Amino acid sequence: MGPAATLDFLVRLHAATPAQGDADHLRVITDSDPRVPGRNAALSGDGPSPGPPLAAMARGLVTAGAELLAMPCNAAHGWANEIVAATPVPFVSMIDAAVAAVLASGARTVGVLAADATLRSGLYRNALTAHGIAVIDVASADFMPVLARIKGGDTGPAVRAAMAALAAGLVAQGADAVLAACTEVPLVLSPADVAVPLIDATGALVDAVLAAALA
Repeated sequence: MGPAATLDFLVRLHAATPAQGDADHLRVITDSDPRVPGRNAALSGDGPSPGPPLAAMARGLVTAGAELLAMPCNAAHGWANEIVAATPVPFVSMIDAAVAAVLASGARTVGVLAADATLRSGLYRNALTAHGIAVIDVASADFMPVLARIKGGDTGPAVRAAMAALAAGLVAQGADAVLAACTEVPLVLSPADVAVPLIDATGALVDAVLAAALA
């Protein structure tokens, strides 16, 4: 769905795998389809649901031999139940992995950098507040134009500065950690850019996939 974010996940999964040679790596079957209906439009009622295409992609991966499924897109987890219902293999939730990373960090107030669909569906807010963690959401009107530039291939200094400014705004509102809850965020934002711990949902998913696969 987000091709650049999918590649980022795959590169990190490869780098994090404990391997002495090619044969020690995981077999990875990837379906990166940017034509999946837009998650933001679907949630606002302005477009078709991505649920059926996501379920079809999952079935195709299982048919191709996948024994474990993961989806490096936060917003699409609003339809994860359709993937789970369509396939017999385990699904590693990016949301669960990122929430576990937040809990492990000890943060009490988390600023969330995420796309409109992720925020509106409450994927992180509901899970984090259930654990007594306060949540500060980025303003969609500020975040979405920056996200659009990244999806358009712009990862230059101006976009990096804009994302860092959004993170700084969350810190100024009281966040003692920032959650990169959109897979495009780590493409332009690093821990060195943020004054508090940066918790990366992509990295959390990589860790969870490896833990499940190597078990």
